[in-house]
Amino acid sequence: MPRRFPRRPASAVTAALLSLTGTLVSTAPAEAAADRIRLGSTADVSRTGWNGPAFTMNGDGTVVAASMTRAIDAIRGGTGTLDVVVLAGSAPSSGSRTPECDTVMRLAGVNSCTTWTLTSAADADGAAVNTDIRNAEFVFFAGGDQCRYARWKGTALEASVESVVAKAGGAGGGSAGHHINSPVVYDACAGGVTTAEALADPYDPALTFTTGMFEWPSCTGVVNDSHFSARDRMGRTMAFVARAVKDGLAPGGRAWGVGVDEKASLFVDKNGLGTQYGGDAYVVLGDHQPEQATPGKPLTYSGYKIWRLAPGATYDFADRPACGYYRRSVTRGVVDANLYDGTPESCAPGTTVLNESEPNDSRTSADDATALVRPATLDGTLHSSSDRDYYRITLASGGTAAVHCDTPSASDADLYLLDAEGRTLQRSVDDGSGSDEAVTFTRTASGTGTYSVDFEACSGSGEAGYGCTLRQS
Repeated sequence: MPRRFPRRPASAVTAALLSLTGTLVSTAPAEAAADRIRLGSTADVSRTGWNGPAFTMNGDGTVVAASMTRAIDAIRGGTGTLDVVVLAGSAPSSGSRTPECDTVMRLAGVNSCTTWTLTSAADADGAAVNTDIRNAEFVFFAGGDQCRYARWKGTALEASVESVVAKAGGAGGGSAGHHINSPVVYDACAGGVTTAEALADPYDPALTFTTGMFEWPSCTGVVNDSHFSARDRMGRTMAFVARAVKDGLAPGGRAWGVGVDEKASLFVDKNGLGTQYGGDAYVVLGDHQPEQATPGKPLTYSGYKIWRLAPGATYDFADRPACGYYRRSVTRGVVDANLYDGTPESCAPGTTVLNESEPNDSRTSADDATALVRPATLDGTLHSSSDRDYYRITLASGGTAAVHCDTPSASDADLYLLDAEGRTLQRSVDDGSGSDEAVTFTRTASGTGTYSVDFEACSGSGEAGYGCTLRQS
């Protein structure tokens, strides 16, 4: 949606900003019609390492101070300052030319905030904007038109934003900026679509998607939506999810819609744990093929699983929960009542800890971890310098397993993930006694496969136990 603020002449805005103590504004014509305004220090922060990544996903175009502060503190590790870049596809129709940076500059830990307005797709390949992005530690996509952002796919700008996350910085956005930060993007390039239109025909010509742009850690299979409750968008998100499953846009035959209310923000940390701020958000899971999703016919899909996240609630995107949801369905385009609230189904009791049972020194004698409730703990002891402990797991197509092992101080151990034939798929072999080991693997083949976790001593031993955390999504 367009960013709207009371209009003031550019000269008045510049004069007002220059009057702020310690704030510098520089405007450069840059490439094509691109426009740059920088607040704060003229020099970027120089630092060898950061502590992210961290993400903020907002239901409207405003910056939510609480979640943004959480992201800033997570990335800088609570010390020093960082640089922020705001990307917009159009200038505000009125008011401040830097509404997002105006808020960001009031937060602790910020060295500078630079707003780039890029009005053509070619601007995304400009040298100046990409230098600013790569030197920043957080990139925020403003509200506006997500189709403009989708047209930056494959440009230098896409790679620059990805480099910020790769160096343990962060990304986020609001409204259209929230949409673009999911791997499946409702791009609105053929026009907007309402809940009624999407349910009446999930293949409405206006219901178009962009994929393959940003896929942040722990966000596999997600499609975002904004202004959620206020504009009654649950039904259209259900259609997004059904389309993602039916068309294979999300791996493994499952898709998650993430809808965020206005004035609300979902913060996601480096471990994939989401925490809700300011208002509600909803996670909508479709985990089977729709009963009817055909061009020109109304949607039928039974048993969506919906998590309502009130302020302070959490949702683990790295190890997605298997309970705590309520169910709603769509039948011939008609949704169940009470879409935005329901009684969560209780979590059935289950085992979360597996203590090794010797001998488990080979794949054929591996302890069976397939039935554990995730996240799970694998406990054992490296009794000798040649001890090897195996655990059996399974993964469906598109599923991810992440294992992190805390190594006893008396041992130098290595961690392997093996396929059903015993071939090494991933390994972690950090040197040194007490060094933790971690591996992550995603199954891309069809069907379900069996794998082995192999944690073994390469030197040292003792009676101190280890603990490996197993997460799957």
